[in-house]
Amino acid sequence: MGKKRGLTGLSFFAKEAFGNQSQSQSQSPSLKQSQSSEPSKDIFLPAQRDQNPQFHELQYESTSPSAKRRKVGLLGPGQGRYDATGLVPFYTNEDEVPEDLRKYFSQRHRFFSLYDSGALLDHVGWFSVTPEAIAANIAERCRCDVILDAFCGVGGNAIQFAMRCERVIALDTSLTRLRLARHNAALYGVADRIEFILADYVDFAKSHIARDKTRKIDVVFLSPPWGGPGYIDGTSALDPSVPKTPTPSAAEHPSYSLTSIQPIPGKELFDLTRGVTKNVAYYLPRNVRLEEVSELISAEEVVSGGKGKGKKEEAEMVEVEEQWMGNKLKAVCCYFGGLASGQEAMW
Repeated sequence: MGKKRGLTGLSFFAKEAFGNQSQSQSQSPSLKQSQSSEPSKDIFLPAQRDQNPQFHELQYESTSPSAKRRKVGLLGPGQGRYDATGLVPFYTNEDEVPEDLRKYFSQRHRFFSLYDSGALLDHVGWFSVTPEAIAANIAERCRCDVILDAFCGVGGNAIQFAMRCERVIALDTSLTRLRLARHNAALYGVADRIEFILADYVDFAKSHIARDKTRKIDVVFLSPPWGGPGYIDGTSALDPSVPKTPTPSAAEHPSYSLTSIQPIPGKELFDLTRGVTKNVAYYLPRNVRLEEVSELISAEEVVSGGKGKGKKEEAEMVEVEEQWMGNKLKAVCCYFGGLASGQEAMW
């Protein structure tokens, strides 16, 4: 069970965003107070509002005794605090699924083994969630006290981290996806181990680096947007001047450049993250250019454990692990710092 701490700053904002339905409507909401009523729509800045009308219907439903009681959702009785039933469709057969998502629907149990029990994904989540077996493998490599999932989406990775780490901080810029992630985490019984925060990772990381490191983050997991499903066909913007050397197992596909990473180019994202922690797990397309990955670490960086009398300094290495599902290569995960085999001294 994770440590219990008071919520401040962005964490408290997320708490307000999700709402506290046990509070009375008569109390005036305030971001500066630890006891607040159900959130007002005024809490959300225009850039932070979720435009899904279904969300507003659920989020601001009246809690007065005279209001119609909500039906029990997919999570079952007593789970209304986490339940996001109705926020997005819950597909049970292929005929209900949009044409562009049907190939992903056929893999639903690979994404979430508990899908039939009520796991929820939005349109983006269907093609961006990490398969559960791969997420579990990465989480095992990233065991630590506090891990930050910088782009949590609908929660596939955050759930597996919560099963192995003391505490998980999960960020996303979509309030809808945060609610879905919390719903899915509750389905797996780990919602209390994850702190969901509505925030842009770039801004969050800069803020964390600028202030005193009173809250240590041991590992950051980066799984940024790759540019949509077309990344594998080379339809993402590529610089033809850069040599094209994809991973050996993905040589049949056009190579993927880190410059196509969103919201900022992949190298900039990595450099920013190394200001938070040296221990980074970077989840990338299977056809990523390996020379660009190797160039993320400068030649000047050395393993700290190699210093000292009689010890030779060693250049830091990156470990690239292919992520397979059956006979299909899905992605690669690159481990830096103390996460790479043989560099445990960097923790």
